[in-house]
Amino acid sequence: MENQDNVLEVRNLEINFDTFAGTVKAIRNVSFDLKKGETLAIVGESGSGKSVTTRAIMGLLARNAKVANGTIEYQDRDLLQLSERDMEQIRGVDIAEIFQDPMTSLDPTMKIGRQIAEPLMIHKNMKKDQAEAEALKMMKLVGITNAEDRINDYPHQFSGGMRQRIVIAIALINYPDILIADEPTTALDVTIQAQILHLMKELQTKINTSIIFITHDLGVVAGMADRVAVMYAGQIVEYGTVDEIFYDPKHPYTWGLLNSMPTLDTKENTLPSIPGTPPDLLEPPVGDAFAARNQYALKIDTQKQPPFFKVSDTHSAATWLLDPRAPKVTPPATILERQKKYAAMHEKAVAEAKRAEQEQHRSGEEEG
Repeated sequence: MENQDNVLEVRNLEINFDTFAGTVKAIRNVSFDLKKGETLAIVGESGSGKSVTTRAIMGLLARNAKVANGTIEYQDRDLLQLSERDMEQIRGVDIAEIFQDPMTSLDPTMKIGRQIAEPLMIHKNMKKDQAEAEALKMMKLVGITNAEDRINDYPHQFSGGMRQRIVIAIALINYPDILIADEPTTALDVTIQAQILHLMKELQTKINTSIIFITHDLGVVAGMADRVAVMYAGQIVEYGTVDEIFYDPKHPYTWGLLNSMPTLDTKENTLPSIPGTPPDLLEPPVGDAFAARNQYALKIDTQKQPPFFKVSDTHSAATWLLDPRAPKVTPPATILERQKKYAAMHEKAVAEAKRAEQEQHRSGEEEG
């Protein structure tokens, strides 16, 4: 039965890519829900399938990609069954995306006011003057100082952090139900990153949008997400609230990700890392895809894929270690230490971001 709180439901999604080497099974039986007004983070190493999953939601898969199975339900419609014309009515209006690098998302030859206004002119047939007035409001909402003076500037006249705010303004101008943020702070320094994350949370409350936040950095997730889906080799391997994933992780892959998070106290020259490399998805392994890299692997891991074991009503993980017959294994002691340190670091970063935001707002008012 469908949950009325869900704004999006992905079920049994399978996506293959046809390549010269053969068929790559990139997404393998992925299911998740997105609730109204929440932030769901999808985390995992590069190549785990995070971006491919969201490209499927946006209807922006590469030509050599084929959806082999599954549904993506939005407003009682399966997005995978819609024509390109129907998807154009949804994309950028109901479901919008912020991409990694703002410079590749912005047109260097077009004034930013026009770029922010364009989705209103295209999707809502708004007149240019009215659309640009709305763009000016959105520029102020995303914290661009002296917006009246800057509306006619070009992208190269803005800093990286400001360009990312412009990209966010473009994504939010139609007040979408769902915002997909694909590593939106990767190219920014830590202080600006904290400001952008704080801004996104603030805007989410104001316009009541749901966010799918993609990142390889579990640290970013701590203050951003409500729930977390951990992806590995095209599958979700653990699913839970942010506190469950941070303070009670159950999958050895999640342990590895948490353990490789740096903190200010990290004194070693090299961070702990997960040994080995992800499997070749031309021929996915028979059992648990993580078995070859898992120091806690059991014999059954190489023979049979683990089902999801329920930890709580909101938390489950696909690992044979949760089978009642499995030997008891405790996660590395360093994980809990890192979690505590990171929680303190994150609170400090958020406080600094808020302070910087207020100072920027004050200086903008003084200049105005």
